[in-house]
Amino acid sequence: MKYILMMAGTKAGVDAYRAWSQSDIQAHLAFLKNLNKELSEAGELVANEPLAAPDQAKLVRAGKDGTPITDGVFLEAKEFLLGYWIVDVESPERAYEIAARLSAGPGPGGVPTNMPIEVRQTMSGRTEEPLRRQNN
Repeated sequence: MKYILMMAGTKAGVDAYRAWSQSDIQAHLAFLKNLNKELSEAGELVANEPLAAPDQAKLVRAGKDGTPITDGVFLEAKEFLLGYWIVDVESPERAYEIAARLSAGPGPGGVPTNMPIEVRQTMSGRTEEPLRRQNN
């Protein structure tokens, strides 16, 4: 089963991260790199991407002739998607275990960030049955 694990944050959180010491940033990145390597070696990592800063985001819609119309940046948004992992695991519980490890990544001074990670099963290769079941 494939799941997407989404890391979101606020503008204040992004600003706080930018103020971390270089050693704290390096420790956090090393933790993520090691976790990604472990998941990859276990055959569970499908994809992982950090995203550009929220101040680079644009909302795009198709104009009447199909040309892109952009709007944004929306810095007043409550939360921003910062990055994601797609994992292919045997159970939802395994996806939750991985999400908890991501949440426990080190922050300043090595203290766990306790960042919330949203976990959702992907719909690839599935019908709309799970959505119908939820709405009944």
